[in-house]
Parts: sequence; C-alpha cells; structure tokens
Amino acid sequence: MTIKELQREITQLPPSELAELTEWFEEFLAQTWDKQIEQDSQSGRLDALIQQAEQEYEAGRYKPL
Repeated sequence: MTIKELQREITQLPPSELAELTEWFEEFLAQTWDKQIEQDSQSGRLDALIQQAEQEYEAGRYKPL
C-alpha cells in the first residue's frame, strides 16, 4: 500500500476510528522517539550536549522551569 492510498483510506474513516488511529499513532511516535533517544544516549551522541548543559548550569546561565 502506498502513502497516497493510506491517506485516501484515512480520510474515509469515521470520527471514532480516526480518533483511535490518532491515539495509536501518537503512542507509536512517542515510543519511536524514546528508542532513538535511548540509542543516542548509549552511543554517546548526546555527551557533548549534556556537557554543554552542565557547563551552562554551573555558570548560572539557565532559567528555572
């Protein structure tokens, strides 16, 4: 099935099924993002960003959330 076919099918869904699909897809994206962050962290790709954040915090250049 192509993207265009999927898009066409999605536009035909009743509101309740569209809501169910949306909920599933948001969860799928969140899990995908979490896995990518975990892989990046384990591989060391985030080390420079973490170090920069720690340096800025220690220098007092941060805003409380």
